[in-house]
Amino acid sequence: MKNALGVVDSVVVLGGRSEIGRAIARRLVRDGASRVVLAVRGGAAADAAVELGELGATVTVVDFDALDVDSHERLVRSIFASLGDVDVVVSAVGELGDQARYEREPAAAAASVRTNLVGHVSTGLAVAACLRAQGHGTLVVLSSVAGIRTRRSNFVYGCAKAGLDGFALGLADALHGTGATVMAVRPGYVHTAMSAHVPPAPMSVTVEDVADAVADGLRRGAVVVWVPQRLAGVFAVLRLLPRSVWRRMPT
Repeated sequence: MKNALGVVDSVVVLGGRSEIGRAIARRLVRDGASRVVLAVRGGAAADAAVELGELGATVTVVDFDALDVDSHERLVRSIFASLGDVDVVVSAVGELGDQARYEREPAAAAASVRTNLVGHVSTGLAVAACLRAQGHGTLVVLSSVAGIRTRRSNFVYGCAKAGLDGFALGLADALHGTGATVMAVRPGYVHTAMSAHVPPAPMSVTVEDVADAVADGLRRGAVVVWVPQRLAGVFAVLRLLPRSVWRRMPT
């Protein structure tokens, strides 16, 4: 539970190999969090565990498969039972993928959507039930500006993020008044290994920028966080463009 100063004590990262998820955990540990659970496929995240341990946190690594939806509720309940109290859960699973491949291989596209959306739904609902029961805590959902208006160049990824963003906001409304909250994080282009093959977009950010924005959003009790914040104004305009213009926008 947060201390008297409102500092987060316990953090769970679902998708512990995510560079953004790890950066958020690092930032929260530097701010005072003392307990971290990294949920990772195969249960292997030794480097991240060592790094967070050196910062002063007690770190537990558990096996987590984003596609094994039948295991998610059991896993989430076990994490909450082991920690006793959870302040922040970061839903960080995701893959950018290859739009050209997805158009050639529909099954690969469907698998990507399962990773970027379906797993978040099953874990998110399980987390929400636990947060509601304890009466506090925040689920941080890593959405993307790609879901605000899908582009031709990555519409499979974008459609999954659009669904994820809608899920996060709907779940936030469903939890209103329970003490539990949801925060949707909408980064633009983030410099990561996953995005290295894509040319950087204007207003690109680092994983540390996203982590700083998340920490600030948690302090403010924000429901939506844009990274950088000025993208909110940009997309307010872009959403109004006629489709004939949108189709001609640079990819």
